[in-house]
Amino acid sequence: MKNYDPYKKIILFIVSLINIMLMAAIFAYAWYGYYFHTMYLVKFYRKGNYVLIALYAVILLFFSNMYGGFKIGQLRKVEVILSQYLSLFLTNIVIYIVISLLAFRFVNPVVLFVIMLVQMAISALFTYIVTNLYNNIFQPWKILLIYGDRPAEGLVNKVETRRDKYAIYDSVNISEGIEVIARKMKDFQAVIIGDISAVERNDILKYCYANKVRAYVVPKISDIILMGADRIHIFDTPFMLSKGYTLSFDQLLAKRALDLMLAVPAFIITSPVMLITAVAVKLYDGGPVLYKQVRLTRHDRKFEIYKFRSMVVDAESDGIAKLARENDDRITPVGRIIRATRIDELPQLFNILKGDMSFAGPRPERPEIMEEYCKEIPEFAFRTRVKAGLTGYAQVYGKYNTTPYDKLKLDLFYISNYSMWTDIKLILMTLKIVLKKDATEGVSEELTGNEEDSSIINQNMEKTTRNIIKK
Repeated sequence: MKNYDPYKKIILFIVSLINIMLMAAIFAYAWYGYYFHTMYLVKFYRKGNYVLIALYAVILLFFSNMYGGFKIGQLRKVEVILSQYLSLFLTNIVIYIVISLLAFRFVNPVVLFVIMLVQMAISALFTYIVTNLYNNIFQPWKILLIYGDRPAEGLVNKVETRRDKYAIYDSVNISEGIEVIARKMKDFQAVIIGDISAVERNDILKYCYANKVRAYVVPKISDIILMGADRIHIFDTPFMLSKGYTLSFDQLLAKRALDLMLAVPAFIITSPVMLITAVAVKLYDGGPVLYKQVRLTRHDRKFEIYKFRSMVVDAESDGIAKLARENDDRITPVGRIIRATRIDELPQLFNILKGDMSFAGPRPERPEIMEEYCKEIPEFAFRTRVKAGLTGYAQVYGKYNTTPYDKLKLDLFYISNYSMWTDIKLILMTLKIVLKKDATEGVSEELTGNEEDSSIINQNMEKTTRNIIKK
């Protein structure tokens, strides 16, 4: 079979362009068929119509790119379709506001709503057909897993959830040596380099680079820190400068300004929702509406975080800090609803207005849990280099039950690569995360209790990975 991988990007670009043009054409039908005739005060001519339709396409392009509506083959089919739905919904809201401003009044939204339903149906059908064609043309990568002393079972399970894109056919322990691994690589299209020592990883990575083997590398904390380093040259010697501190004064000032610009209107808009939620929580069992808990923010400063109470009163009456578990019987019926929709987090707008938190940043941990994490992962304390956030990298790109070590990596990536645009993107991406069920689940039982000894897991590693070899 011919290898189409070199043409993958151009194929996806053309497919995305066709999708955008289809959606813009459907909007154009609504514009010419109805809204064009409602412009009594503003006369539109040919170029003006083209500009408005082009504006629609640009807005849709922005949201689709933001939420992953173009990531065919990278995200699951359902996720791509949901991303396109959210992009269409937000695009049509923005364009409705634009049309109303041009008409100097609120126009009838029904036509635009009907058009949006048609767009969603056509977009879903288009994505379904294109995804099936894509999967037939681009087969999943045949991957060799290289692991070391640390257990890689969790990594294997994650990769296996996307077997349509990645397929681990075999595994090898780094202790077998570079020569054995090099011979095995010849039968594979790519390798996953797990959490092995830096020296061994360098040897494997250089070999892959020299022999044009695709390598997926699990980054170490030092790698993530270097991602945000400045690239400088002193004569003919390149340097990577890691400054050891985080946000500059101007970045802190801009970040605070963005928080206030968003928090004030968000508080006003969500006030009715918060009022209804407060009444529901109070009526259920008569307990307190708000749940206050001590958390850590920038420079390990303690503050009280506010949430709508989602658990029974005295859920931690024994005084022991416990993470919420899957199917936790401490969560009330009202609590399950507000946790699933993230409404329980809305009172944290108070924390943002007070300056305890920011809209974007690492989620604040409890001092007790932070202390426990730091015993096993001393670098976990790096998360408090910036102000705690309502949402963050770990929330957008991870899950509620993502391991602390992986959360640390995600949060450090945010800190090391901070920009104002990063904050805006995370805030917009959070709208999509609210719709995902796995983002609100509790940690699994095995992560809340005593974990198995890592050496026992490692002894079963090769058996586990070989059991997933494709038949």
